[in-house]
Amino acid sequence: MWIVAALATAHWRHAAMYSSAWMWIPAFLLIGTGLVLYKLAGAGFSLSQLAGLPEVRTGHTRQRLVTTGIRSRVRHPVYLGHLCEMLGWTLGTGLAVCWLLTVFAIVTGALMIRMEDAELERRFGDEYRRYRRVVPAILLGG
Repeated sequence: MWIVAALATAHWRHAAMYSSAWMWIPAFLLIGTGLVLYKLAGAGFSLSQLAGLPEVRTGHTRQRLVTTGIRSRVRHPVYLGHLCEMLGWTLGTGLAVCWLLTVFAIVTGALMIRMEDAELERRFGDEYRRYRRVVPAILLGG
């Protein structure tokens, strides 16, 4: 997927909408926030769990809904981390292609979150529905 995206956007890779060293200040804050979210999202999970491999392997029966740690504040911390990273690089570079890819990531991420929520609701039922009512998908709640 990364190779296809790189080839599809190669023509515009140098087209900047703006250039400002000051934009790297909020960019680094967003990139740092994304890295922290990745670390918090990975706490207590193996790499294969984070990649979703247990869900696609046959015979995997042990499943639990994790609602503690960062997941007590946001249901999809990895997607939020991706969003922070994309926005950070987009703001910092000012590249048109980054803006385009960020919009694409927001649209596809919203679809993926809906699909994942539906799958988790099928898997965990009322437990997930209660969790979903209380904890936002990607925006941190108060």
